[in-house]
Amino acid sequence: MEPRHSQPKEFEEKVIEIKRLSKKTKGGNKISFSALVVIGDTNGRAGVGLDKANDVLSAIQKAIRKAKNNLVTVTLANGTIPHEVYFEDGAAKILLKPAPVGTGVIAGGPVRAVVEAFGIKNIVSKCMGTANKTANVLATFKALRQMKIVAKQTKHADKPVQDKETQPVKKEKTEKKVKKVSNNDTVTAAKPKKTAAQKKTKS
Repeated sequence: MEPRHSQPKEFEEKVIEIKRLSKKTKGGNKISFSALVVIGDTNGRAGVGLDKANDVLSAIQKAIRKAKNNLVTVTLANGTIPHEVYFEDGAAKILLKPAPVGTGVIAGGPVRAVVEAFGIKNIVSKCMGTANKTANVLATFKALRQMKIVAKQTKHADKPVQDKETQPVKKEKTEKKVKKVSNNDTVTAAKPKKTAAQKKTKS
């Protein structure tokens, strides 16, 4: 039998965190697991998923499925981000700065996983808020999504916009009414009145 060749995956998957959850019920404690997963194609597209299930494997699969439905596309410039981004989401505060070639990825664990999933090779980041991994991962994704929106706004801002005052005013067409005089109508001109000097000369 010929060996099966495994097909290359579209996205690289990385499990950030797995938590064991316990819920008090009438019959006892109900145990479940939650998984935080980041996927990306290392070419400017990545997604994050957070879901829970009764076992670890099911939780990871559900998180991967959710991450594929929440993909974010980011435009990169020479392996880094085009401009600096600062984002606050609750207690999480993320600062992302572009870096020159050769700097590498200077970031913590959760932020590093997100940045590498997008394919960013040179960046400097700093987490200035909470140490919660889930909060930092979600804040990083929202910061990169905000960068995408800013890039779109700058593209629209480059286009010249004409104000209503500067727009050329259309000339209104004035219709000239021409009066036609028929051949049967007689036009009488008013005779000029004689002055007193003219009357004396005749007499």
